[in-house]
Amino acid sequence: MTPIERLRAIMAALRNPETGCPWDLEQDMRSIVPHTIEEAYEVADAVERGEIDDIRDELGDLLFQAIFLARLAEEQGWFDFDAVADAISDKLVRRHPHVFAARGAARPDPNTVTETWEAIKARERASAGGSQPTSELDNIPVALPALQRAEKIGKRAGRVGFDWPDVTGVFAKLDEEVGELKVALASAGDTGSDAAVQAEAGDVLLTAVSLCRHAGVSAERALREANSRFSERFRRAERFAADAGVSLGELDSEDLESLWQRAKAAK
Repeated sequence: MTPIERLRAIMAALRNPETGCPWDLEQDMRSIVPHTIEEAYEVADAVERGEIDDIRDELGDLLFQAIFLARLAEEQGWFDFDAVADAISDKLVRRHPHVFAARGAARPDPNTVTETWEAIKARERASAGGSQPTSELDNIPVALPALQRAEKIGKRAGRVGFDWPDVTGVFAKLDEEVGELKVALASAGDTGSDAAVQAEAGDVLLTAVSLCRHAGVSAERALREANSRFSERFRRAERFAADAGVSLGELDSEDLESLWQRAKAAK
């Protein structure tokens, strides 16, 4: 029995109506999806931390989610895990003609590979759409985290020229959106809860994601790293304050700024 066969057998046992696990038997696709998303983030976290054992374990948890969902589909008579593996294998072969079809051809550069990949995906989307009108923005999952979805939307729109020619235009647009947010905040008074404020704040964030894209930076990764840096420095500032016998909440803005600069400089 291969490791995958063993895992599938364990999954089948968990879902056995008579002897299976009560919790596993209660689950359906909708209830499992949040766990799948969580496990994907835990893989990303393990990779960021560079913990090899954790990467292995988290990949196992994510694989189990795929096995679980495939098992639920199999019970409905839709498809099984073999069909999932076959589908992704067919897709990978289809989208890598430079590897599986063009024997002996010159090896393309990464940019050409990306262009070919996107062109094939576009043809697949058009084909899947049948006679219905299709959009460049089709098949971008609504359930994606907003930052990742913004990145994908920007890339798709940019492929048909709906984009700034260079980063200068994005900076100008960001300045414009920040100005509009200031106006909305002033109009909303002290609450800042006006719908216009939310809309303008969203435009600022969307433009900032475009700025990252033009700078060749992943907005998702940049924000994750910024979160980590801030958290590390904030905890350091908390320790410094505790060493001085105070809490951050007891300090005025000047002392907080001084402590923050010290935390940033510390290693």
